[in-house]
Amino acid sequence: MTDVALDPDRSVGTLYRKVAADLREAITSGSYGEAGRLPAEGALAERYGVSRGTVRQALAVLRADGLVTSRRGTRRVVLGNARVQSFSELLSFTHWARSMGEEPGGRLESLLRRPADAAEREQLRLEPGAEVYVTLRLRTLSGTPVMVERTVYPSWVGELVAQLPADVVSHTEPLREHGILFTDADHTIDVVAANADDARLLGCRRGSPLLRERRRTTDPTGIPVEWSQDRYLPGTVAFSIHNSLASSALSRHAREGD
Repeated sequence: MTDVALDPDRSVGTLYRKVAADLREAITSGSYGEAGRLPAEGALAERYGVSRGTVRQALAVLRADGLVTSRRGTRRVVLGNARVQSFSELLSFTHWARSMGEEPGGRLESLLRRPADAAEREQLRLEPGAEVYVTLRLRTLSGTPVMVERTVYPSWVGELVAQLPADVVSHTEPLREHGILFTDADHTIDVVAANADDARLLGCRRGSPLLRERRRTTDPTGIPVEWSQDRYLPGTVAFSIHNSLASSALSRHAREGD
C-alpha cells in the first residue's frame, strides 16, 4: 500500500471518509491479513497528511463495520475481510453484492407449495387455510457459498416465483417487473446451529454456528410479501447499524425458541 496524500483543502468530514474508504479497500483485499495490525494512528496520520482526530474518525467507521477492533492506544487488529451490509437502506442480496464488487449467484434447491403454519400466517397476515410457497436457495459471492436462504411467500407472490428459472440470480428484480415492490423490512439477527441442509450446502459441520438474519418485508402499502431467514457462514459478511438518541430502529430482545 502506497502513501496517499489527501487534499488539505477538503473538509474534515470528507477526509475521514476518504481515509476509511482507502483502509477498507486494503483490508478487504487482504493487504493486512486476518488478525494483522494496522499502522499506529500517528503513522496513518502522517501517511494521509491528516490529523490524528481524522484518523480516529476513520477507524471508528471501520470499527462500526466490524473490520477492526475497538481498542484505542494500540495498533488496531484486523478482524477479517467480511463484506459489510448496512441496514440503513434496504437492498436485495443481488444488489448489495454487486455494490460491493462481488458477483452474486443463486441456486434453487427446493420449492414447495403447502398450507401456511401458524407462525407463517401471523408474519404474512394470512387467513387460516391459506397456502404459501417455500423456497430453499444457496447464495454465493463470486462463486463461494456464503448463505442459505429460506423464504416463505404468500401464494400470490409465490406463483410468480415458481415460474422463474432455478438458476436465476435474483427473485427481487423479476418480481419488481410484475409490480411487486420490496420497500420496508423488519430484521432480527441472532446465531443458530447449522442443520443438515445448511451443512450440506455451505460445507460446514452440522451444529456449527451460523449468523441468522430473519426478515419480514412489505410493499409500499404495508402488505407482507415475504418472510425470510438467511443463514450466513461466519466471517463472510458483517452487518452495520446506525442509530442515535433521536431515532433508532435497533432494539434488544430475549432470544425466542426456533
